[in-house]
Amino acid sequence: MSTRPPESPASLLVVSAHAGDFVWRAGGAIALAAERGERATVVCLSYGERGESARAWREGRRLDEIKEIRRAEAENAAKALGAEVVFLDAGDYPLRETPELVDRLVRVYRDVAPSVVLTHTLADPYNGDHPAAARMALQARVLAQAIGYDAPGDPLGAPPVFCFEPHQPEMCEFRPDVLLDITSTFERKRAAMECLPAQQHMWDYYTDLARRRGVQLKRNAGPNLGLPHATMGEAYTRLYPQVTGALA
Repeated sequence: MSTRPPESPASLLVVSAHAGDFVWRAGGAIALAAERGERATVVCLSYGERGESARAWREGRRLDEIKEIRRAEAENAAKALGAEVVFLDAGDYPLRETPELVDRLVRVYRDVAPSVVLTHTLADPYNGDHPAAARMALQARVLAQAIGYDAPGDPLGAPPVFCFEPHQPEMCEFRPDVLLDITSTFERKRAAMECLPAQQHMWDYYTDLARRRGVQLKRNAGPNLGLPHATMGEAYTRLYPQVTGALA
């Protein structure tokens, strides 16, 4: 639950370490927000040019060429989902946490005024860029709330933060407590995935994962919701407590 004024339009902000992360992990949620008429904004801190573009390196591409390839792929994927995308070109492997990069994120927060934030988990022993992105996303969220912080725009409220599922959840301390029904937008997510040929090996993996999460979603939702047989889902953890007047 956000503390933003009730008349403020809903908006979604996704902070992604690399150019493809937002598609695999949160493409369904992004497409759902766009379908509801909400502003959906993705921030790619890097293009994933060094660590997630092996095919291009094997083809002998230069660094600047690889960045352009990954930028175009991410732009096409965001368009397929109905989102706008911002690139901060901070470099990857490693993605370095700096005050300057956090400040740039604060300015995005102030501009978007998100009602919901999605980002990585705070633990990932396989890819340090992911928790680095999460830490900066959380720090920027706090700074954007400070009335005295020197950045354009009004101070932020307190949007809830959801961490999306990492590639190897068991090793990343990921225990989902939110299952999102993305059945209606999965085809758009799949289309967005297919905009990322640099990581084609991920297409079927995340299709299968969505199907498994859909099975779990149906099981936890109970028999009376009339969910379709081929339910597709995404899994999240909620970082801050839900504020509510009734338990449900």
